[in-house]
Amino acid sequence: MVHIFCMDRLNSNNSNLIQKSIGLAIIFLLVSQSVYAHDNVQELEKLSRSEAAILYLQLGFTHILPLGFDHILFVLSLYLLSPELKPVLWQATAFTVAHSITLGLAMFNVFTPSPGIVEPIIALSIIYVALENILSPSLKRSRIGIVFLFGLVHGMGFANALGTLGLPQHSYLTSLVMFNVGVELGQLAVIVSAFLVFGK
Repeated sequence: MVHIFCMDRLNSNNSNLIQKSIGLAIIFLLVSQSVYAHDNVQELEKLSRSEAAILYLQLGFTHILPLGFDHILFVLSLYLLSPELKPVLWQATAFTVAHSITLGLAMFNVFTPSPGIVEPIIALSIIYVALENILSPSLKRSRIGIVFLFGLVHGMGFANALGTLGLPQHSYLTSLVMFNVGVELGQLAVIVSAFLVFGK
């Protein structure tokens, strides 16, 4: 009797998890579809400042959801070691500060990151954080520093993507800032969604 009860509970928990995962996928799909209609950047200079701001906000968001699978994996990996909102937000803040620095420097031509170097390091960052999640018994303070360093690399990846899109010269800084804000909103959407599904 006890065995049957435990199996029922287990099946119920699995069913709830599947339902939540499906709901999460639907949310991602709906959000991403709403911003796909504005991906034409061929006539940037004809855009007003406000139009450029809105466009680059959307482009930043879609670079995470649904296009930034590597960045989504990294953010989710930050979450899984300690699935509580506060530690994840601290890590996300370190990641944000770091990638904002390298994105800005790269877009103002202080340096030019090579995709051939940056992309493999981004992949390694995901593997490293995933392995740390498996091998580490708890969240360590050093995690913030590691996330910051990897954030610098991810910022170079964002810069490569944004460099391909281009920026309108008449609203260069505004468009850059709004792209970064869009990236942050995409990351927050991933974190909040993970918290709703798996959080404490």
